[in-house]
Amino acid sequence: MQDKVVLITGGAKRVGAAICRKLHAHGARIIIHYRNSREEADNLQAELNQKRPGSVALVQADLLDTDLLPDLIDKVTRRFGQLDVLINNASSFFPTPLNECTTDAWDDLIGSNLKAPLFLSQAAAPYLTAQQGCVINIIDIHAERPLKQYVIYNTAKGGLLSLTKSLAVEFSPAVRVNGISPGPILWPEDGEWKDEAARQQIIASTLLKRTGEPDDIAKTALFLITDAPYITGQIISVDGGRSIHL
Repeated sequence: MQDKVVLITGGAKRVGAAICRKLHAHGARIIIHYRNSREEADNLQAELNQKRPGSVALVQADLLDTDLLPDLIDKVTRRFGQLDVLINNASSFFPTPLNECTTDAWDDLIGSNLKAPLFLSQAAAPYLTAQQGCVINIIDIHAERPLKQYVIYNTAKGGLLSLTKSLAVEFSPAVRVNGISPGPILWPEDGEWKDEAARQQIIASTLLKRTGEPDDIAKTALFLITDAPYITGQIISVDGGRSIHL
């Protein structure tokens, strides 16, 4: 990882921040993308730059505006001169029961979870190819095992799973593309997931009978970047066995 340049979308908090910390600890230079989480992004940048001055930069963008994505990539490469890894982590998540699906919800969920990863990858392609780099998409086990009342989100993540495999074909042989599908790692910050009984039911359905940690996802990303030179087009479930026990 030494001096590799990594762009992590939605990197200011939660799983994204864990990935930033893990890769930075192994020598990477980090670009933290954020949309609205400026305070969290500033704090994380300060924390990491204190450990290694000048090693972390920020970039703000609304990923739903695809016209801005090439400029986002240009900012990254102007700052550090290269781009080795793109991690598409940013994601909208909220319920859309079938009778409540709207075009606005479609644009938001498909835009953040599928459209942005495609067009960011397109914009980053020349730089990733030059560095023989890689792309990691953060998917979800519900891409293959749909979550009730989340019709559009499931569809978006299913599309991202397919996009991961398609990009692996398109980018070959220069750039590897893989996905990580988390299970119960961090609970969503609102909605039905605040109910303790619902949480315990999900935990009970995992084979390991516990939730995971954001660092579990970060370790998997590190593995795919540094120790998996012959792995591409694959999706790794990090879910305590939940996806085979639903």
